[in-house]
Amino acid sequence: MADLNGPTSRYRPEIEGLRTVATLLVAIYHIWLGKVSGGVDVFFIISGFLITTSLLTKMEKLGRINLIEYFLGLARRLLPLAFTVILVTSLLSILFIPQVQWKQIISEIFSSTFYFENWQLSINSIDYLAKHNEASPFQHFWSNSIQGQFYVIWPFIILLACYIARKFLKLNVRKTLLAVLVTIFTVSISYSVYITSVNQPWAYFDTFARVWEFSLGGILALLIPYLSFKKSVSFVIGWVGLAIICFTGIILPVSTVFPGYAALLPTTGVMLVLLAAENSSRFGVDKLLSLKPFIFFGSFSYGFYLWHWPLLILYYAYMGTDSVSLQGGITILLMTFVLSFLSTKIIETPVRKINIKQSKIKLTTVLLSFLLPVLIVSISWGVYMGETKDSPNEGYNIAKYPGARSISDKIVPPTGIEPIPSTAHVKEDLPAFYGYPGCVTEKSTVVTCSFGETEDPDYTIALAGGSHSGHWFPALEEMSKELKIKIDVYNHDGCRFTDDDFNGVMTEACMEWNENLIDILILNPPDLVFTTANVNSGDTIPVGYLSQWKKLEGITEILAVRDNPRMLVDIPMCLDQEENLDNCSMPRNEALSETPPWENTDGIPSNVTFVDLSEYFCDDDTCYPVIGNVIVYRDNNHITTAYSKTLAPALKIHVKEALEH
Repeated sequence: MADLNGPTSRYRPEIEGLRTVATLLVAIYHIWLGKVSGGVDVFFIISGFLITTSLLTKMEKLGRINLIEYFLGLARRLLPLAFTVILVTSLLSILFIPQVQWKQIISEIFSSTFYFENWQLSINSIDYLAKHNEASPFQHFWSNSIQGQFYVIWPFIILLACYIARKFLKLNVRKTLLAVLVTIFTVSISYSVYITSVNQPWAYFDTFARVWEFSLGGILALLIPYLSFKKSVSFVIGWVGLAIICFTGIILPVSTVFPGYAALLPTTGVMLVLLAAENSSRFGVDKLLSLKPFIFFGSFSYGFYLWHWPLLILYYAYMGTDSVSLQGGITILLMTFVLSFLSTKIIETPVRKINIKQSKIKLTTVLLSFLLPVLIVSISWGVYMGETKDSPNEGYNIAKYPGARSISDKIVPPTGIEPIPSTAHVKEDLPAFYGYPGCVTEKSTVVTCSFGETEDPDYTIALAGGSHSGHWFPALEEMSKELKIKIDVYNHDGCRFTDDDFNGVMTEACMEWNENLIDILILNPPDLVFTTANVNSGDTIPVGYLSQWKKLEGITEILAVRDNPRMLVDIPMCLDQEENLDNCSMPRNEALSETPPWENTDGIPSNVTFVDLSEYFCDDDTCYPVIGNVIVYRDNNHITTAYSKTLAPALKIHVKEALEH
């Protein structure tokens, strides 16, 4: 049986042009449009096309793939520049990025260095506490990570195809490889469509949901000798392909619908351009992409991609903004151009000239010399973070850090003291139950975790709801021993204690969880259910809350606390960036309704008692970020554990009255 014609391993200048277009699209969309362009999908299919052609050519010429030389060549091409950018960005982050982001950044240094940043971001996308992390200067390494993983597995895919062809099927190698790639494409795109529909944030960074793009490039490499078109057709499809690539980010909301079916759009655009170049016409798109400026820029487009994102994030941090002016954007692009050009010429090019066959040890030593400074900086930074973590005993020094007790107990806080927790660690200042596996869920199954006086309690309190119920836990725990209270925590993050989905805001799992929780509370009623009374600055009680409470009428009592004020800014971030605390404060009339929400609501069940502790967040005019030398919020709306503990005396009065009711 005749084999397929081999893909021609030759220089294709239009590919350098495509890299130029894709790289500029990524940067421009990021800087000025605040959107994702789909440019990385262009990189993926080009990588699949080129590496398949290269490896198959080696197999046919030599009968094997020298894996050591292959991986050293890969490392020689990718790592020096990547490690340089990581090192420089790490040092600049220490100087300019707010401390509140440091822990996140340190973890992403490691994940970017060792090419698993995409999985780190996948996990963050489904982690309630990490979903709203600020963009880090290493976030763009997700695509490098996927490409790196692809480069590692692809030679084994080709070797496997060769082995199957020769040992089992007795077929031609290229036809067997085509069958293998079609199988990978089919399985991967099917999975991609499925996972994108059920969990798009995860799918966006999932390697397995992206492999089809690389395999599509490989399929094109095998079939392109048979897909030549007339010049007139090539002219049309080439320009259509380029238009698709350029406007995908405008046509589609790439960041929220990719990969799935949608990623077929830019990948199809790339295929059309490459097919058009097979039978080029005088005014074909490949003529444009092959011009010297495109090829020149394409030669350092990898560096341009690596540098543009950290410069953008550092611009945001230094300027204290979340948008870029025209002048600022041009400055970022010029700086990126200079850095990428110089780093390519000074760092990447000399390393790439090292002969792999003759100088394996030398090359390995050089690569390690780039890695070592990155590890030293990141490990040292991590150690520093650990050594500067707040002592847990500091929060109990009421004289220095009275927090809300400066109001309830009229304790005058000393001046000139840095508030606790430190902004570097405030994101970790979570209620204790977050540290127990299974106590926080986003599924429909109800999990019970008990704290406080669990051996011989006089009372049982069910703490029910999401994070805005949960952040009152430290206050309840503080009083639990004195009042002999067992606290049963029923926490579903991102959820509320309700039977209404708030027009789709609450997930299906949340609604099922609520149904299951009601059954549990009816079957084994606690002495008191503690939950929130409203949402944000809402001036009425949501109907779903009322309905849920009604189901427990005559069974148990409800203590509903007014939702805390939600600030306009991320408080730890603001405290890092602003010297004047007033710039992080918020007018009370913007944070809270004029009257408590229960005064504007009819049909309140008889088993409900309300608590309003707004005076511990705001005075008559202003809501504050720091009270009694304690930072109130760990973001813009969740109370720190340190501050919640200081609310215990004020809350205890209401809890005791409700229990003795």
